[in-house]
Amino acid sequence: MKPCAIVILNYNGEEMLKTFLPSVCMHSIYDVWVIDNASADGSINFLDKNYPQVLQIKLEENFGYAGGYNAGLAEINGQYEYYILLNSDVEVTADWDLDLITWMQAHLDYAALQPKILSWKDKNVFDYAGAGGGFLDAYGYPYCRGRIWETIEKDSGKYDDVSEVDWASGACMVVNASVFHELSGFDSSFFAHMEEIDLCWRMRRSGWKVGYYGSVEVFHLGGATLDRASPKKLYLNIRNSLSMIYKNESSSRFFKIFVVKSLLEHLAAISYLSQGKKEFSKAVLIAYKDFGERKIEMKKFQPIMDGRKEVARKGKVNLIFWNWKVLGKKTFDQL
Repeated sequence: MKPCAIVILNYNGEEMLKTFLPSVCMHSIYDVWVIDNASADGSINFLDKNYPQVLQIKLEENFGYAGGYNAGLAEINGQYEYYILLNSDVEVTADWDLDLITWMQAHLDYAALQPKILSWKDKNVFDYAGAGGGFLDAYGYPYCRGRIWETIEKDSGKYDDVSEVDWASGACMVVNASVFHELSGFDSSFFAHMEEIDLCWRMRRSGWKVGYYGSVEVFHLGGATLDRASPKKLYLNIRNSLSMIYKNESSSRFFKIFVVKSLLEHLAAISYLSQGKKEFSKAVLIAYKDFGERKIEMKKFQPIMDGRKEVARKGKVNLIFWNWKVLGKKTFDQL
């Protein structure tokens, strides 16, 4: 069995591959794979012509981020100890993959790890997706060191550390391959967004730790699939967040969370409407409607413990939005 496969999911991403794949091939020592979600552009021809060393898995339809990775990784199951799941719009740095895998091999109680993720457009600031390691507040809202809600910090070196976190970013995420498959990978019903947070939650419930390793830096463009300020992404985030919380919390705890989230998010829908952003308001309402329909078939997650104990949530914030919007706590060290 080989130590690691670097696996990039692609969908009509020829331009992203042209821009970012050179750094991956230049700086990586492990096998590089591209899982293609039935692209209709020139992605495959580009790879065949310019990167014959990159291994390919061609899917017959677009299964999204979650389903695409599940289907592709199933084809190489048993060949690698670890996967590094890497977005197609990420630039990497020297020794990045070796350093991440060396750390994981020395810390066998960890099932997932992310590096420091900075913005490709401005390499002095953190990226929105993952930044300096991800946490969850008591109501399941994610936040990061280096990014609280819409406030993004400059990289001053204070997150060049190693830290246990609640979730690792899917933009660049090392996962223990056997744990990934044991937990049935990502929830393919999510299609895209929040699936890595859900997976990390299930890992922690099954007794595995999730880590952040700040000595490795990568640079993420972001928005290559969906713009951060799009109704579709808002819809997916709300629907998938509700699904994630429902699966991983007790019924009584979920009810309490649902009441608070429903109030906040329906108030947000009214606010969007007052601003003339009808599509955003509609996205909120449809997300709740679709979650209600999906919930009938949804099953609670059953942890696979094997003698391990559940790893508690590391985020200590009750409601991150209240801290950011009302109390004015804009950076992680103010929380």
